[in-house]
Amino acid sequence: MNGPNWWIVAAIVVFLALAGLYLSMTAGRLDRLHRRIEMAFGTLDVLLARRCAVTLELAGSGVLDPAASTVLIDSAHGVLAAVDQEADTGRRWLAESDLTRTLGSVFDDAQEIDALREEPGAAQLLAALAATCQRVSLSRRFLNDGVRACRQVRRQRLVRWLRLAGRTPWPQTVEMDDTPPEGLSGIAA
Repeated sequence: MNGPNWWIVAAIVVFLALAGLYLSMTAGRLDRLHRRIEMAFGTLDVLLARRCAVTLELAGSGVLDPAASTVLIDSAHGVLAAVDQEADTGRRWLAESDLTRTLGSVFDDAQEIDALREEPGAAQLLAALAATCQRVSLSRRFLNDGVRACRQVRRQRLVRWLRLAGRTPWPQTVEMDDTPPEGLSGIAA
């Protein structure tokens, strides 16, 4: 081989190595993002179940008035029914949003919450509910941030053309109302 041909071959080899390294790093990043989304969804699922359980425990504890307890129990049972029907995730997010709104309407007054905290056992349940509501909100934001990052990588031309995502389904954000109740905002767990 003479001089110019050797440099051309070397340039092609270097280019192919760099392209392979880039594609490998992109595929690895995509895989990590998908795992992050799965873990974040699992965490959100656990926190939503915990929020529902604490709501039912608080509603059944006898510290709330009967009307508030009934409304909370009905809303929590709506969530449980929606979770049992796994095929329709949209229905679940509507039920979770309904529970959020119900919690917000029952626990909207900080003065009433302070009075409730004087009841035996209520302070712990209210603190657990406040902490869980806050964690649900943070967890959903973390999940949706991961989904947005993953979608951004999956929209790249090379990722689409070379199908670096494989057969992994397109990630979906969780759209629900997760605003913690105003009256519980000052309570620490």
